[in-house]
Amino acid sequence: MPLMLCGCSGLKEWAHNGGKVGPNYVTPPAAVAANWIDYQDPRIKSEQQDVSHWWGVFGDPVLDSLIDEACKQNLSLRVAGERIAESRARRGIAVGNIFPQQQELAATFTANKASTASVTGQPEQWFRNSEVGFNVSWELDLWGRFRRAIEAADADLDASVANFDDVLVVLLADVSANYVQYRTFQERIAIARRNVEIQSKSYQLAQDKFKAGATTERDVQQSRQVLEQTRALIPQLEAGARQAANALCVLLGIPPVDLSARLGGVGIIPTAPPELALGIPADLLRRRPDVRRIERQAAAQSALIGVAKADLYPRLSLLGSIGVRAEDFSDMFKTPGSIAGSIGPSINWDILNYGRIEGNVHVQEARFRQLVYSYQEAVLRAGREAEDAAVGFLKAQERAHYLGDSVAAASRTVDISYVQYQQGVIDFTPVYLFEGTLAEQQDALALARGQIALSLVDLYRAVGGGWEMRLPNHAAAPPPRPATTRPVDPAAPMSTTGPAAAAR
Repeated sequence: MPLMLCGCSGLKEWAHNGGKVGPNYVTPPAAVAANWIDYQDPRIKSEQQDVSHWWGVFGDPVLDSLIDEACKQNLSLRVAGERIAESRARRGIAVGNIFPQQQELAATFTANKASTASVTGQPEQWFRNSEVGFNVSWELDLWGRFRRAIEAADADLDASVANFDDVLVVLLADVSANYVQYRTFQERIAIARRNVEIQSKSYQLAQDKFKAGATTERDVQQSRQVLEQTRALIPQLEAGARQAANALCVLLGIPPVDLSARLGGVGIIPTAPPELALGIPADLLRRRPDVRRIERQAAAQSALIGVAKADLYPRLSLLGSIGVRAEDFSDMFKTPGSIAGSIGPSINWDILNYGRIEGNVHVQEARFRQLVYSYQEAVLRAGREAEDAAVGFLKAQERAHYLGDSVAAASRTVDISYVQYQQGVIDFTPVYLFEGTLAEQQDALALARGQIALSLVDLYRAVGGGWEMRLPNHAAAPPPRPATTRPVDPAAPMSTTGPAAAAR
């Protein structure tokens, strides 16, 4: 079988590839969209943008410091760095095989006694042997087996670098996402406490009117019910804020500690710019580290096909040894008489391998095809993730806009209802309903504003932003934050009358 496989076609391949059997790698084709689905939306720009420090668009110094510390201390990033060191060492091993594979300096001393009970019947005697020599074995890389192995090691090293970049991209996004979630919880807690203050005044008013006989106990219980419901939300939100801070601790490479002093009191949710410059979908092939990692793995596997095919051909080695040998150690360096050595070629060829070599070639080819399909799927997945994040960002902006209008209307409705209740025009039921609605709408607006920032983080993760920061020419400070219009603050009162104004 090897004689058939290494015939004319194999030799033509060998000559065409510069003295190497196996295929020369070419980046596999991958389907990408020509434009983003929302490319006609004025908020989506197709221009290239420097996203090496994309978190700078939030203009938040606390986030900047967290990112800087995470990049220095995160343990997952350190593991990825050690994998690069491992791949670099493996490449050194592969390069070393180009040179004589065995270079051995050996020295022996033996004292031997012949048996007197053997057939030869030699008399009892002892003899010694001393030897020092240098042995060399050099398999010539006629078929490119070692050069293909170096190609595979080079591609594996590139894949480990891409893996480091991917870990860095995920780290930057995770730190930013958890920070946004922490700030969102903080703002929701502030909103809940403000609503508790407003609802407490309504509860006090209902009690006063009940004591004066101007209303029934139902008003008191309704006001208490909405008040306690709002109070019950605060511990849940505080737990969520603590959990987001704990996640930040792990990302920073430190044990879970109280970060409230470092993160500050009540911060605001990071504000995202209204527009995005995403480039074109084809940029994902270059920018996404996980896509590059799989492509490099496919390149390494392609080279291993050549390594497997080289086993079909004879191996030519040069063997040599030289040394000195003598019975008495004192005579060992009396040259040239004590010099002994040998030199000559050696040929080894696995002829009757029962299809094992051919089977191994097929195994390597199948693994290569698997990686090609994985690469093509990774490109599709990257496009989907970018589109998901883009539409999430755009729609979250629209949702926050509508919720802002809803909060304004709900706040005004509460004020009107409160005044009417004070005047005895209505009972407490409308106040009860509208205060509960206002609290829900303000909380929903805070969530929507947080979702805008989270969607932007997801978008930069999806386009593979941030890994360029490790490059020397991207060591500059984060880009200036674009001018934006901040959405309506849901924690701020919307009118100057009623309980909302009094709480202010």
